[in-house]
Amino acid sequence: MNRSAQRIWNVRRQLGSSLFARVAGPSGAETRARIHDTPGPRWFGPDRPIRTVHGDASMFIGGLSALLLQSLHPLAMAAVAAHSGYRGDPWGRLQRTSTFLAVTTYGTAGDARDAVESVRAVHGRVTGRTASGEPYRASDPHLLGWVHVAEVDSFLRAHQRYGKRPLDAAGCDGYVADTARVAEALGVIDPPRDQAGLAERLAAYRPELRASREAQEAARFMLVHPPLPWAARPPYALLAANAVALLPPWAREPLGLPYAPAVERRCVRPTGIALTGTIRWAMAAPRPHSEDA
Repeated sequence: MNRSAQRIWNVRRQLGSSLFARVAGPSGAETRARIHDTPGPRWFGPDRPIRTVHGDASMFIGGLSALLLQSLHPLAMAAVAAHSGYRGDPWGRLQRTSTFLAVTTYGTAGDARDAVESVRAVHGRVTGRTASGEPYRASDPHLLGWVHVAEVDSFLRAHQRYGKRPLDAAGCDGYVADTARVAEALGVIDPPRDQAGLAERLAAYRPELRASREAQEAARFMLVHPPLPWAARPPYALLAANAVALLPPWAREPLGLPYAPAVERRCVRPTGIALTGTIRWAMAAPRPHSEDA
C-alpha cells in the first residue's frame, strides 16, 4: 500500500471507528460480535427487508427524523422528557436504541426476546402526568403504537431517499411487516403490516399530535444545541437539515421548522446523499492485508 492510499485508509478507519463508537458505545465491538456471530435461529433471515433498511447509513438521518416526529405526541414526549435522560446522556440513549435495533434485527431469537423483555420492564416503570395533569404510561399500547409507526415511517422514508439500494413496493411492504413482529412483541396491538396500513395509522394519530413545550425544547436540543464538539457540528448540521426535510409537511409547522421543497430538493437532498455515502464508505472500511501494511 503506497503512502497516499495508506493515508486515505487511515482517515477512513478513524472516521468509521469514531462513528461506530458514537452509536454502539465502548463495548460496541463485543456486542457486534455477539449479535452476528452467535449461532442460532433469527427472527429475520438474511433476505428480509428489515436487514437491508436497518443496516444502511440512511438510518442516521431516519433516526433523527423519527425522534422529531415522535415528539409531537404530548404523552409520549412527556414520558421521554421526564424519564429518558436524553439531555444528560444523549449518546447513552442512542447506543441503547441502536443496540436494541441490532439485536432484534440480526441477533438470535433468544437474544431478541431478552432485549424485548428488558425494554418492556423499563416501560412498566415509566408512569407520570403531563404538565396539564394528563396521565401517561410508557407501556400503553396506544402510545407504543405511535412510537412504532413514527419510527417505521421515518426509517423507511430515509431509506427510500438516501439508501444504497431502495426497496421496491413489495420490499417496502415487507419492511413494514417485519417491523410489526418486533412491535407486537413490545406490546403494540395490531401494528400495520404494509405501507397502506402504515399511512392509515399515521393519519389516525394526527388529531392527537401537537408541539408541547417539551417537544419544542427537544427539537432545539437536537437541531440547534447538539452535544458535539465544534469540529463535528458542520456535518451534523447537514444531517439535521436532511432529517427535517424528511418530515412530512404537516409535522413541521408545530415545531417551527421550515418547509421549502424547492430548496430542499436542489440544495439539502444532495448533501444528504453525499453524507450518507461518506458514512457508508467509512463504516465499511476493510482491514489492510498484512502484505499491504
